[in-house]
Amino acid sequence: MKKSITIPMMAVAAVFLVACNTVEGVGKDVKAGGSAIEDTAQEVKEDITE
Repeated sequence: MKKSITIPMMAVAAVFLVACNTVEGVGKDVKAGGSAIEDTAQEVKEDITE
């Protein structure tokens, strides 16, 4: 009986762990994109004020 519950619980846990890694990766990508936009905006601002 315990074995029949343990295996599905392990499968569910594995799915959640994979999903967390995916969300973390997307968060890093979005952060990198935001940093690139911020850097470009700063460069444009500096060019305009010169």
